[in-house]
Amino acid sequence: MTTTSTLTSIFTNTFMTRRTLTVLVLASATVLTALPARTADLPADLKNLVGTPVPAPGAIETANVLTLNKSMFELYDDAAAVFRQNILANHPVILAQFSGAGGAFTLYRPGQPMLEAPSVPITYQLLKSVGHSTMALAQVVGPYLDNPKDKSWLPAMVAFRGRMQMALDSVDATAMPPAWRENNHIILKANLAFMDECIKTGNISYGTLEAFSRKQAPYLAQNVTWAAQMQVNHWMNVLTEWKALLGNDWNKTYGMSNSIYVTRQNNVIFSVLAQFFGAEAINDRLILVETMSFTTTRADMLGSLTRIIADRSVGKLFFGNYYLMDYELMGGDARDAIIAETAKRNMAAVLPPVVPFGSRQWPTLVTPGPGPGSIKDLLR
Repeated sequence: MTTTSTLTSIFTNTFMTRRTLTVLVLASATVLTALPARTADLPADLKNLVGTPVPAPGAIETANVLTLNKSMFELYDDAAAVFRQNILANHPVILAQFSGAGGAFTLYRPGQPMLEAPSVPITYQLLKSVGHSTMALAQVVGPYLDNPKDKSWLPAMVAFRGRMQMALDSVDATAMPPAWRENNHIILKANLAFMDECIKTGNISYGTLEAFSRKQAPYLAQNVTWAAQMQVNHWMNVLTEWKALLGNDWNKTYGMSNSIYVTRQNNVIFSVLAQFFGAEAINDRLILVETMSFTTTRADMLGSLTRIIADRSVGKLFFGNYYLMDYELMGGDARDAIIAETAKRNMAAVLPPVVPFGSRQWPTLVTPGPGPGSIKDLLR
């Protein structure tokens, strides 16, 4: 009985072992079949396509950390949409955009439709167009000065002359006061005379260009004066009306204007805004944002305003200062580093005065010193 049981057990175990081995072998075969073919077994055409370089040690880990910064911008975009909605729901906002038409002002009021101000009268653009066309002549002929062998400028000059003549013939029909029309007659006639001389001689001498420029300067300056007066008067009237419309809400109104480098020092639109917002609002509720272009969309300006206001709260939360994020965050430490590094190299550090967070300084490159500061000063 024992022997029989033992034999049966051995037989059963042996059978089970073989069956188990068989199952394992089959399972292994299945797994191997499911695995992708080894590179050595790939067709020749795929061998040239598949495979990736072995990353440098730490490269993947470095990328994982850097991804945090990229993700931050995605998260900020999502939050910014909410911040913008809440800002406009609680604060009036005036966007004062630079434009070739003398500016574009938009007023946002909580719970009210957007209000667009009327444009500066068209006369502003007429004065600007004549002035720009005159100064553009210096740019057009500049590359060809005193080079009679190169006459590639002639076709463009002839075509431009035709437009200049049409402008002169049209001045009297424009809505300009008589004195303004007369001034522009003088400018356009002198433009035509200069162009005719260049076309006739087939050469553009520096002496001719210099004499032409000096002759035109006082008349161009007069156009600039009239255009500035018209632009300032128009926007002062608009802001007077809007300030009365907003009443007490004016004290929580944000204003923003855009500026490219050349319009930064004497920005007309920002300067007009400052008269109504007051010096205490500069860099607080009145902001000048610099751009790479003369024109900026309303959406871009609202985006900048939203980020500035939202970042201020972040700066206060982490460092206890509401205006910290308006400034280069590492600027102070970088300033110390520059002083240390220049000292190592026996160099004198060239740095501006320290500006405290929350400064109400006019947001321009203000530097003291002698010399003219306007066209009138230059022409005296």
